[in-house]
Amino acid sequence: MPILRRFYVSLFVLNALTSVVFGSVFTDIQASYRVNPNRPVVIVSVSDQMLYLVQNDEVMHKYPVSTSKYGIGAMRHSNMTPLGAHRVVKKIGAGAEKGTEFKSRRSTGRIAQNLINDPREDVITSRILWLSGLDHGKNLGGNVDSKDRYIYIHGTAQEGLIGSPASHGCIRMRNTDVIALFDVLQRNDLVYITAEAYDE
Repeated sequence: MPILRRFYVSLFVLNALTSVVFGSVFTDIQASYRVNPNRPVVIVSVSDQMLYLVQNDEVMHKYPVSTSKYGIGAMRHSNMTPLGAHRVVKKIGAGAEKGTEFKSRRSTGRIAQNLINDPREDVITSRILWLSGLDHGKNLGGNVDSKDRYIYIHGTAQEGLIGSPASHGCIRMRNTDVIALFDVLQRNDLVYITAEAYDE
């Protein structure tokens, strides 16, 4: 049974993405993960440390990211980046100034002055895209629930580490990039995190 019935289905899009964009990456996505053909899909490649914004079988944009320095995994308190299909469950920070710091998903009112190598290790800045898993037992429910683990795509005050694993489980982006992505994505848009490399 579909986990997210609000995705309006196009199996053609999934098949096209499987054969054209990421090859075997999408073989793990079952027919129940339904993608609105008018909406972009986000692909995060842990191997590449890149985020790809895909629409109509084409990579529209790609951005360097930073996934977990502790590797891949879904267990609570592991600080690892989970794999698999997710959806954007909440968007936080619309209209906030670049570099705005967030604590517990609320603006602190402070603007990070050093966005390159802030000595504070895990400052969340500019925008938050909160993710919810779609795979029961893999990234949804119990001790592997991505939403309950507060897995986000977000800006960082350590942009100097973008391109290498450095996060505590989330997907970090440069602040300008996460603002641009935030403006494109909507709630329920699909985010697929894979260990595989993207073969351009």
